[in-house]
Amino acid sequence: SQNCEEKSSNYKIKSHSYLCYSMCLCISPTYELALQTGKVIEQMGKFYPEVKLAYAVRGHKMERGIKIKEQIVIGTPGTVLDWCIKLKLIDPKKIKVFVLDEADVMIATQGHQDQSIRIQRMLPKGCQMLLFSATFEDSVWKFAERVVPDPNIIKLKREEETLDTIKQYYVLCNSKEDKFNALCNIYGAITIAQAMIFCHTRKTANWLAGQLSKEGHQVALLSGEMAVEQRAAVIERFRDGKEKVLITTNVLFIPFSSVCKFCIDVEQVSVVINFDLPLDKDGNPDNETYLHRIGRTGRFGKRGLAVNMVDSQRSMEILKTYERHFSKFENISN
Repeated sequence: SQNCEEKSSNYKIKSHSYLCYSMCLCISPTYELALQTGKVIEQMGKFYPEVKLAYAVRGHKMERGIKIKEQIVIGTPGTVLDWCIKLKLIDPKKIKVFVLDEADVMIATQGHQDQSIRIQRMLPKGCQMLLFSATFEDSVWKFAERVVPDPNIIKLKREEETLDTIKQYYVLCNSKEDKFNALCNIYGAITIAQAMIFCHTRKTANWLAGQLSKEGHQVALLSGEMAVEQRAAVIERFRDGKEKVLITTNVLFIPFSSVCKFCIDVEQVSVVINFDLPLDKDGNPDNETYLHRIGRTGRFGKRGLAVNMVDSQRSMEILKTYERHFSKFENISN
């Protein structure tokens, strides 16, 4: 009995020391996505308080040489690389699980691909590699082969991209003023809890935010001149319901095909409006971005509404592309 107690005591000591350094490293392409993922981890970890989480993101300043004791580190590639090499806060040889999120964004964002590979090369051979991506084009596959050797692949089939809980509509307009009038008519006709509105440019987003504010709407705006801390605060206020309308450009992610992968999961978002239809960097239809945008509604088992503003023959051609790929759209124009 005494021998068993000694073994148990030794086991606890070893377990405790084993947990006092970083073992899981999760890389996200943006500040916002790192925080979003971290919140999920914190919720899951509340039942196991011994496991701690550290954020390796810009603005979280650390002193050189102090070893991180949190078992999970989530951050952006540049800051994580600094924590490993420059500040030596993390010993990459002790990492047992490496998670690379949004790989398609990583390889399309300047610097992220090289930084991610540099981090991966510092990890031990036995480290488990997990790579996630919304799209798997040739460039993503090539990147995956460099990061994850001999992988097990779990892939969503194209026919499984269903939008059964989201009704999709379009409105024919002639100008941005027509779009705004249509938007006011929609607000006058249906009950909207919270809405997300996507614009193509910062100028349009600023103009629309001003117009909606004049109409008495509580509006939150995300645009390029804002610091990451400001953007995080805006998202948090919207998540808390302090603003009912979130107007955003493509500021959060580059390229355009990466828009909205920060996955703002707000239960009360009942309507998503494409004030401008999503396009890729070459000005062509972008199915993945469209899916990510309208997927902000119809979540948590609820039904959602997606409204697309069409103001030219070109935008109608783009809409038809989305209709062929996903499902039928209904016209709710005057």
